[in-house]
Amino acid sequence: MSSPTVRPALGPATKAVIPVAGMGTRFLPATKSVPKELLPVVDRPALQYIVEEAARAGLPEVLMVTGRNKAAIEDHFDRYPELETALEKKGDVDRLAAVNESTDIAQVHFVRQGEAKGLGHAVLQAAAFVGDAPFAVLLGDDLIDARDHLLEQMLAVQAEHGGSVIALLDVGLENIDKYGAVAVEPREQTGGDGDVVVTVTGLVEKPPADEAPSSLAIIGRYVLAPEIFAVLRETAPGRGGEIQLTDALATLVERGEPVHGVVFSGRRYDTGDRLDYLKAVVRLASERDDLGPPMRAFLREFVAGLPAEGASPS
Repeated sequence: MSSPTVRPALGPATKAVIPVAGMGTRFLPATKSVPKELLPVVDRPALQYIVEEAARAGLPEVLMVTGRNKAAIEDHFDRYPELETALEKKGDVDRLAAVNESTDIAQVHFVRQGEAKGLGHAVLQAAAFVGDAPFAVLLGDDLIDARDHLLEQMLAVQAEHGGSVIALLDVGLENIDKYGAVAVEPREQTGGDGDVVVTVTGLVEKPPADEAPSSLAIIGRYVLAPEIFAVLRETAPGRGGEIQLTDALATLVERGEPVHGVVFSGRRYDTGDRLDYLKAVVRLASERDDLGPPMRAFLREFVAGLPAEGASPS
């Protein structure tokens, strides 16, 4: 492999891309008519948390790459004058503010992914929107706790070192076959929240445990250099017959383009998995000021009444 090319940043990233074209088959039948991204996590759709994260990190423009049966997503981030008027007449200030919040978070744009050809193909649909500047990609299945500033760290790394930055999580070798895996070289640097920054030297999509380069998995946050678009146009379908973003990133590494990794140590909720989705709802509800006290009281009572492990519930 050639020595990494050092390139200055092209300017700060100001745009985020959120692919939302997936069918959400793991949540059927709930997602037969409701996009999985709009399933509520307590009282806000999972997708709204993602847009809030982008805006909080200083990315005021968001492009959602949608597919068929996703019109409800556009509706959610659009104004609803009739509902707003009804809430105003009732004097329901709190609910009116909650309704308006989804339209005021960021400037949200939409583009259709005509065919479901994979994450790399979805990202490629953002080329015209992004232009010649670094940008962030946020996957809707991964919720990062608002108290953990992963995206901000990644943007800072990209601004300082250029290239592309991916978020990594140690998932253990027993789980690595569900993720893109990376080979890395450590660096004497940590992110603002103590997360380790590494140099990525290789990537492979969903390897068997005995072939994985490490137990570090790529999770759903990326800050990408615009060079990724040219590579994606050349990337042949890979695993699953889809254009894999991991394969394009591997090509960048092979060409000597810098790819950095931020090893995340904070709180992440995988809302694409049914059990983890339920855990996220319970955890976030129990930590809220309004719902937390009664929720925690219920959980204590509920857990105390659970049957012993292995016993059947009554």
